[in-house]
Amino acid sequence: MAVLDTSGQPLESGVEYYINPAISDNGHHFSLVDRNNSCPFYAGQDNVSRPKGYPVTLAPFEEGENVVRETKNFNVTFSAFTICVQSTAWKVGEQDPETKRRLIITGVVGSYSNYFFISKEQLTVENGKRLLSLDGSVLPVVVERA
Repeated sequence: MAVLDTSGQPLESGVEYYINPAISDNGHHFSLVDRNNSCPFYAGQDNVSRPKGYPVTLAPFEEGENVVRETKNFNVTFSAFTICVQSTAWKVGEQDPETKRRLIITGVVGSYSNYFFISKEQLTVENGKRLLSLDGSVLPVVVERA
């Protein structure tokens, strides 16, 4: 089954989208988060209000597929440039020693850790910034065409 954006259209490969909290009082738009003043940046919700955050593009893993489908692998890349001089593709990071959660970072492309599937996004809150992770509490999101 295709995953739909806020206007009811299937999420398509190469189209820019904003990822937003489904409940408007659950913080700001998704963005690149500078967690500790060094690279890589993290995927999450910054504690600074921006009009829209940064858009992302999605790319299904399956060759020839142009639509993101539930439980099918795809990758996510922020449509932005950073001072890190590296890809802004999402990747599963190492387990955080303090929270014991695997945060979503940006960086190297071309490994299985770059692929995700639609389920429930999860987050970690640190210094007022929400960081995406794979373990813990759930943050419902919606995807809006840019």
